[in-house]
Amino acid sequence: MASLGGQVERKHPAGCRRRERQGAAGLGLSCVAEPEAIPDRMLTLLYGGTFDPVHHGHLAVARAARDALGARVHLVPAADPPHRAPPGASAAQRAAMLDLAIAGEPGLTVDRRELGRAGPSYTFDTLAELRRERGPAAPLAWLVGADAFRGLPGWHRWRELFDLAHWVVAVRPGHDLAALDEPLASACAGRWVREPDALTAAPAGRIFVLEMPLRPESASELRRRIAAREDWAEMLPAAVAGYIRTEGLYGAVPRRPRGR
Repeated sequence: MASLGGQVERKHPAGCRRRERQGAAGLGLSCVAEPEAIPDRMLTLLYGGTFDPVHHGHLAVARAARDALGARVHLVPAADPPHRAPPGASAAQRAAMLDLAIAGEPGLTVDRRELGRAGPSYTFDTLAELRRERGPAAPLAWLVGADAFRGLPGWHRWRELFDLAHWVVAVRPGHDLAALDEPLASACAGRWVREPDALTAAPAGRIFVLEMPLRPESASELRRRIAAREDWAEMLPAAVAGYIRTEGLYGAVPRRPRGR
């Protein structure tokens, strides 16, 4: 048993580590899979988004998916998101903020493949590229929020996405997927699975619901607060807040170098 900065770490029999964190609220237990315990050959899980900017809510979803599925989560920033207004930060800046946000975080990594591709950042193109890399039998999954999943019929070649990957849908209280509109409801029929192992038993085509607690963070609200000079830094990692100030992003007052 080793102590790491207030954490007591023990090897867990299931192959991950059980960390015990001692704090004001007492001893908390969480099972966190270490990078070496998450082989990509089991399930490749991608979490795409604009991340404009990345905040604690994004990270909570990534960690929950990592822990529930025992999979390394590849965060994929969109260079040119086709379903929204142009981002407030460049693709390179948003990827840099992701790097800062997940530094030292086990089982999370940044995948920059969309930054090197010209044109709109279509999920179809990303999954088709990954399918060519991994082969026809490798289990792939795309992680999205419930609101984005409901809008799937508006995505480029959306029906073909089910042939390329599974879907992991992060659902908050009050945003369940019980009543989907057509044609999405018909496209999803017979695809729902309850057990994570079902995602590794087939290469694509299944849907797994990831239950999430309600989170207060929102990228749009975060950008609004920054521009309005309201409190915002607690909504994201300190390193990301520092980067936003240094770069003067979203209307933040740039941080002046010391000594001036």
